[in-house]
This record gives sequence, C-alpha cells and structure tokens, in this order.
Amino acid sequence: MKDQVDLLVHSIGQLCTVPSQNGGPQRGSALGTLGLIENAAIAVHEGRVVAIGSDIELRDRFEGATTLNAEGRLVTPGLVDPHTHLIWAGDRADEFEQRVAGATYQQIMAAGGGIVRTVQATRQADLNTLVEQSKPRLAAMLAHGSTSVEVKTGYGLSTPHELALLNTAALLDSEHPVDIALTFLGAHAVPPEFNGNADGYVDLIIDEMLPAVVEWRAEHWPGTLFCDVFCETGAFNLDQTRRILEAAAGYGMALKVHVDEFESLGGARLAVELGAVSVDHIVATPDDEIDAIAASNTVAVALPSTPFGLGQTRYANARRFIDAGAALAIATDCNPGTAWNENMQFVMALSTRYLHLTPAEALAAATINAAYAIGRGDEVGSLEVGKLGDLVIWDVPAYQHLSYRFGRNLAQVVVKRGKIAFHAWWAGVVL
Repeated sequence: MKDQVDLLVHSIGQLCTVPSQNGGPQRGSALGTLGLIENAAIAVHEGRVVAIGSDIELRDRFEGATTLNAEGRLVTPGLVDPHTHLIWAGDRADEFEQRVAGATYQQIMAAGGGIVRTVQATRQADLNTLVEQSKPRLAAMLAHGSTSVEVKTGYGLSTPHELALLNTAALLDSEHPVDIALTFLGAHAVPPEFNGNADGYVDLIIDEMLPAVVEWRAEHWPGTLFCDVFCETGAFNLDQTRRILEAAAGYGMALKVHVDEFESLGGARLAVELGAVSVDHIVATPDDEIDAIAASNTVAVALPSTPFGLGQTRYANARRFIDAGAALAIATDCNPGTAWNENMQFVMALSTRYLHLTPAEALAAATINAAYAIGRGDEVGSLEVGKLGDLVIWDVPAYQHLSYRFGRNLAQVVVKRGKIAFHAWWAGVVL
C-alpha cells in the first residue's frame, strides 16, 4: 500500500532543489548550486516537503490527494522577493515622464515629488483603499512565482499612518497565500512637516514611532519585525541611521538598511557592525565595505529593476561581491517611483545581463539567498525535506530559460505550502 500525501508532483523533467550551503546562504563560487535532479518527483504533506527523488521511486511509494503531472517541465522552489514597497496609494507616472525628459531622481525629490508625493496620496487612503490597491500587486507577485515577499512601510511617515501600513500588511498576510516578511521603514524620507529638521524627525521615530510599533507587534505580529533606514544623501545620514537602528535593535527588532543607491555614506559598514540581516541597493558600495559584508552574515541584496527603471547604466557590482565571498540576493524593489515591477522573473533576466550573473546564480539569488535576506532560509527558498512545500512548475524544460526569456509569465502552477495557489489558464499541467 502506498503512503498517502497531500500533493505529489511527478514527471518533472528538471528539478532544481537549490540547497542551502552549510546551513546558510550560498556564497562566492558556491552561488548557483542548483541540486539538479533529472526525471524527478516531490511529495508534500501537511504543508511540508516529505520526499524528493526519482520519478519512478516516488510514484511507487506515494499516492497524492492532489497529483500534478509536470510533463517534463522545470520545477524550482517558490521565488522569494526580499525587498518591496508593496503598500502605497496612487502612482507617479507623470514623474516617469519627467525623468524620460531628463529630470533626475534627486531633482524630482527637491521639487516635492518622489517619496513624499506618494506619502501624500497614501496618507489620504483608508485601510480598505490600501488593501484594494495593494492586493493586485501581491497577486501578480504570486502569479509570477513569488511565494514569500518582504513588505515595507514607509509611505506614512507619521505614527498613525505607519501603523495603518502595518495593519494593511498584516491583513494582506492573513488573507493571501503569499507569506509576508514585514519591515518598518519610518525612516524612508523626511516628511514635509519636518522640512529642514531631519534630526527632529529622527527624534520622533525613536521616541514615538518605535515604541508604538513595538506595542503593535506584541498584539498583531508574532514573527520577526524588521527596521530599515534609507541611508542616502537627501534621506538620512550615517549618524541618524545609527541612532534609529540602535534604538530598534534595543527593542529586539531585526535590521535592514538601504545603502549606496547613489553614493556611499558608510551605511554598509554600519549595517555589518550592527549585525543587519541585509544591506540593499549596494550600487555604490566601495571595495573595503564589500569585503566587510563578505566577512559577515549580512546578505547583500541587489535591486537591478531600480537602475533599469531610472534609465541608468550603473548597476551593483555583483561579481565583486561574489568574488569576495559575499552572500548575494536579488529583489524587485517594487515601488511606485522607480521600479513598479512585481516580477522576479524579470529581475533574474536583468541580473544576467547587467549584474553579469549566470542563470544558475540568478536562480539561487532569487530563492535560497533571498530567503536568508528575510531571515527565513530555514523554512523557504529551497526544496529540502522538512521545509515548506513552496514550488513552481514552469512552462520551460530547463532553468536557463528563466533568465534567457522575458516578457511573458513562464509560471504555470505555483504551489504554496503544498496547495495550488495559482494555475495559469493556458497551463498544460495535468491535475
């Protein structure tokens, strides 16, 4: 008699398990280790992987309440998007037109646009509006293969409005199949009411916002809550960044930092010093700080959608990070100003062309390493016995296609915790 499982996926042409490396992310020359199995099958029960192996072996051993015939296609772990600004109201399409005409990101910010523009629209939106505008973006992420997504606040920039964004994220997490990793980003920009008084706003974050966020967490969010700061010219300087992060760490919050998007202020070294889980953007990170990241447990997260969205030619020096032995991940940076992109497949395509990753490296950076960038590498990001049954059946025969092709969604079936969460209407997968 066969063992009963909730889900059996069989007839997999190529299965990429993308294993962790020594219980952590893949580093240096090990990045791109795919754990590839040909003619494979995978069994999931009660939301977790219980067996991986040859197609013949697992089909003889298991019977699934739900069975998926992959018909020779590629299967990978569910993608992980470790840096998004998912929740906002409105759009900034007119600013995109201004950039195309030659205005810089900094010029638009100085004229009252940029982040502050979205803050104004987001503050005016109620909870239902925020949920209804954000939900389609989260659904698009899932449909393109992302099963775990980091979500930041940062378009409220006042205590009540930041709490409203936390409530929105918590509601989305409870209602949607995608698992959300949550980040408080009150230090995203200096709000208009504090123009010329950035230190005063930092005081507000430390004295009022963080205590309120910690109180909210105790009631609404049992898991890890991150604190992030945008350490950049025109946002927060190094001293302000340190003050906020040290205060957040004192409350037991995990740390992330936006660093070196346009120029280096020393934020990457500070992040390493404080034990941040990740440093994100890393476009202008100097060599000595790259080496410091590589010698630490901090994951470097590149966001190639952002320079692409800005029409820039300078991207993160990913090969320098890899050669130094750093753990590199990639993310969409989905946001209304510079990178309205919900599609991690496109991020992999950009990463092979502009970060000079191989297709295998890009896949690992979008799965196992991205999972460690949100502190969930022990649960998601790879297909290993005991981990969550998050996987994607792709409409391609081999992993190279995920970076080689772009412009069409290649995900046919997305499985979250062993249950079908998305099924493309054109999918030929046999249920």
